[in-house]
Amino acid sequence: MDPTIESLTRSLRAFAAERDWEQFHSPKNLACALSVEAAELLEHFQWLTEEQSRQLPPERLAAVGHEAADVLLYLLQLADRLGIDLAEAAREKIEINARRYPASLVRGSSRKATER
Repeated sequence: MDPTIESLTRSLRAFAAERDWEQFHSPKNLACALSVEAAELLEHFQWLTEEQSRQLPPERLAAVGHEAADVLLYLLQLADRLGIDLAEAAREKIEINARRYPASLVRGSSRKATER
């Protein structure tokens, strides 16, 4: 496991244990919380143009960073609860996507693999 991910995961375990929150951290509850946080992240981009979304003012960028961190933290907790090595799963997924979307066939296209 990546040392940074491992360190964050240990910190999250300690944080939850100090508050006796492990009892609420079932995979279902963590997945629900992750979804809510992802929606809160998305809310910062609602109604912005593509260009505006690329040039966030500093205060909005900081808020987006905090929401992105919430998404990451819930994802780490979910993976920890299920015994998933996220770094390894990510490496595997990159390999799967490289086979599914060969650059020679998809360069510059946003179409899904099933639409080729």
